[in-house]
Parts: sequence; structure tokens; C-alpha cells
Amino acid sequence: MAEHSDELTGPDLAQGIEISSVSPGQLVAGHAFGEPVLLVHVEPNWFAVGGKCTHYGAPLAEGILVGETIHCPWHHSCFELRNGAASRAPALNDLPSYTVVLESNIVRVTGKRDHSWPRGADNRPRGSRAPEKVLLDEHPVVGPSSVFIVGAGAAGIACAEMLRREAYRGPITLVSADPDAPYDRPNLSKDYLAGTAPEEWLPLHPKSFFDDQSIRILSGVEAQRLDTASKSLHLSDGSVHHYGVLLIATGASPIRLPIKGGERIQYLRTLADCRAIIGKIAAARTAVVIGASFIGLEVAASLATRGLEVHVVAPETLPLKRVLGSELGELVRAVHEQHGVRFHLGRRVDSIDGNAAILDDGTRLNADIVIAGIGVRPNLDLATSAGLLIDDGIAVNEFLETSAASVFAAGDVARWPDAYSDVRLRIEHWVVAERQGQVVARNMLGHRDRFDDIPFFWSAHYDKLSIQYCGHVEHWDETRIDGDVMKLDCAVSYIVGGKTRATATINRDRQNLQAEITMERDLLLKPPPPVTVQLPPVSNDAVR
Repeated sequence: MAEHSDELTGPDLAQGIEISSVSPGQLVAGHAFGEPVLLVHVEPNWFAVGGKCTHYGAPLAEGILVGETIHCPWHHSCFELRNGAASRAPALNDLPSYTVVLESNIVRVTGKRDHSWPRGADNRPRGSRAPEKVLLDEHPVVGPSSVFIVGAGAAGIACAEMLRREAYRGPITLVSADPDAPYDRPNLSKDYLAGTAPEEWLPLHPKSFFDDQSIRILSGVEAQRLDTASKSLHLSDGSVHHYGVLLIATGASPIRLPIKGGERIQYLRTLADCRAIIGKIAAARTAVVIGASFIGLEVAASLATRGLEVHVVAPETLPLKRVLGSELGELVRAVHEQHGVRFHLGRRVDSIDGNAAILDDGTRLNADIVIAGIGVRPNLDLATSAGLLIDDGIAVNEFLETSAASVFAAGDVARWPDAYSDVRLRIEHWVVAERQGQVVARNMLGHRDRFDDIPFFWSAHYDKLSIQYCGHVEHWDETRIDGDVMKLDCAVSYIVGGKTRATATINRDRQNLQAEITMERDLLLKPPPPVTVQLPPVSNDAVR
């Protein structure tokens, strides 16, 4: 993922360019009225939308066009060219779109289009823009009587936002134990912890967004009991709420080390956790990171960027070898070592003694800060107590429905049948959670959309190493490498039974996006599998 610039480049599209200079399907990066603009000719139509992804600002001209949808090269968001709508996560905000006119042999952008909704617009096409303001209907004619979402993370927020895009006007309530949510959790271990991004960048939306969308957030409150028979949710503040449909998106919690002195270990999951770590950095010179997971290594990179002496302790022989293989594991270690990180592989932390971490071979490491990133466990207490079917997570079918009528699950807690790999998966990826939340929203409104997205995640280490990974495989027969690994320019395919099941790229963002699109096209050729979780009849209140 390259750094982006605010400098305007390319032709001034308000002045216009020659029609004959643009081929069908060509992505033209230009500008108009002081803003970056992407011009595209998809025969017989011309489109102009904002030129940068609303997620992290990627240049969309480097993306891939599929039909009338542009796919972002960095994190695989999708936008509709006809109206600029953000139709697939991780981007949740729409692009501006512009009017295009043809004059003789000149194509020109004349101004921004007005996408305000007409009042009472209840039936809207897929891929619609978000409304600017929602007039709440306490007793909706269309859709469930109310929606409750337990969890204000990736899945919960994406679900609530998509419900409004799909013209649902009934009450939506988010229940969040995290008083700071909703915010961009992936940034916590990356730029924010490294000190290169301000806290103002973290909120997924300003507070005014939720007011305008009539989305109520109950912050700092836990969901303690779910009664699926009476369709009631009991909260930690003593209140009881009845729902029409409900989404469990309770996420996961860090696995904690039960060792002597373990109370000194810090864990990074929430914004409060990150603030606590940052609060200790000014007085710290040394840090020990327990675990060479993605989050552990991102934390190590962030602390090294801040000038700390960083030690990483992990039981494996190479960082990320289990996920990425030996070749990329060697690369990851080399990049971190170039930035001063010291690895203690094949070792464990036995105890914390004052300002030192004691390893299982007796080595004593100075540690003003100790942070563990050794994995997470899904938060299943609410689902278990409600009697939902549990299978290393909440068992859901292709529609993300649980074993209880009118109850869905998404994100880190959901274990679903993956259409591409033909196995049941539970994956702790931010983008997967967001996309599941979007599918749940449509299914809450009566659609029967299968969740069949290709899993995707990214990881950034310093400004040097950008890892993109699409698909999913835990064991593979062979790997095929295109490019030079140690020059940080390669793509690795993970082959099972002669078929590519996953692709990891290093600093080849567009190639990873193409791999995802290829997997999606392969999936279109497969017959849909049968529904795997049989459910009781849907309540009459679920969809009116």
C-alpha cells in the first residue's frame, strides 16, 4: 500500500478531454473543481466519480473495473460508478459523483450530482447511496418492527449502515460494551499506535452521522441475557428490550497468559487498551511483545517506529510461517530485524519479574512495557446462554442465520459454510466482519443473500512491507512464487489439489485484488451448496 498524495494530477476534466483519447473501460485519473475525479467510459455510458477511495484514500484509477463497479486496489472496497455508492466494505462512505456531458469530440465533467432522496423512497435498487437524513418510523410498514445489534464493531456498524441504505426506516439500536465504539480497530495496532495518525482519524463516523441516520447507540452497556422465545434482550443497566430481529456481533477478546506477574501484561483490542499503551511509551525505553502474530508484529513495528528497543518472543521458528509459509516468514523477520526488532523464537515467557520478562531458557529481557498478542477467543456467552447452536463459534447458515428464528450472527463469533473452500470457517478479519454485517442487513429485510465473499485481510509493517491476503487455507500442498520475495515484490499462491485457494502479495496490491476477483468468478461456476443450519419458521414479525 503506497502513500497517497493530495496533489491533483492528470487532466482538468472540467475543461474536458478528447473522447477519442479514452478507450472503453479505461480508468482516467484527473481532477475537477479542485478535487480528484475518476472518469470511466463503460459503453455506452460515461461516468465520473471521486478519484480516491473513502476508506484510506487509495487512487481508484489503479483499481479494477468489473461491469459498472470499481474495486479499490488497497483494501478491495467497491463503488458503483452510476452514483458513487459504497457497495462493499471496508469503505462505508460514498464517493461524490459528477455529471458528464459530450460536446463534439470533447467529454467534460460539469458539476456534482445531487443524490438527495425523495421522501417516502421505500424501494431502492441494490447499491444505493446512504441517505443524508432518515425520518424514523417507530412502526415501520416494511421490514421488522425493530432491529437490535449487539456489538458496535465492524459487523454491527456495517449492518446498521446497510439497513438505512436499503431504505429500512424502523428503529435500530446498537448495544456496545465498549464506550468508545465505533472506531477503526485495524488502525489501533498500526498508524495510531505508531504515532503517525491522530485519534481524530479513528471514528468510523462522526456522532452526527448516527443522529442523522436515527441509529441509537447504547454505549458502555453489556447484553447479559437473550431470550429467543420472548424475543427479549436483557442489558447490564437492568433494562429489557424486545426486538423484531437481532444480530449478535459481540466480537472476540484477547487470550490472556496465566503466568506469574501476568498482571503487568497489556493487551491490545480496544481504543482504551491502545491509549493505555501509548500512555506508558513516553517513560519507556524497552518493550517485549509476546507473540509473532499479525497484531503482535504490527505492535512491534509501531513501537520500533517510536524508538523503543523491541523484543518479540514466540514459540514458532519463523514469524507467520503457519499462515504465510517459510519464504514470507523469512522476509517478515528480515524486515523487522532491519528496523532493530530482536526475535526470540522457539521460546516462551515464563514470568514477569518487575521490569523484566523471564523466558523459559532463563533469559532475562528488560521490559518497561510487555504486550501480548497471542490470539483471541470469540465472545460466546450471550449465544451459549440463549441455547444457540455452537460450533467453535456461533453456527450459522449461508444466510448468516443462527439456530434461533430472527437471530443472526456475524464477525468474529460466526462460523459459516464457506462456498469457495467448502469448509466451515470462523475468521477474525475486519473486512469479513463488515461484509457479513452488510449481508445480514439485507437478509433482515427479507432477501436471501448467501454470504459467499472471498475472505480478505491486510497487514502493514513500517512503510516498507504491505501484505495483502485473499482466500483462506490452513494447509497447502505447494506454494508458487511470482517475483522476488526478498526484494519485497512478489505474489505467493497457496495450492490445494491443484487449485489456488489463497494468494498473498507483498507490495502488489492490484495483483491481490485481481486474485480476489478471479476467485469470485470461479465461485460463480459452482452450484450453491445446500443450507447447512436448519431453522425454525421465521417469525411473522421478522419481515412484514
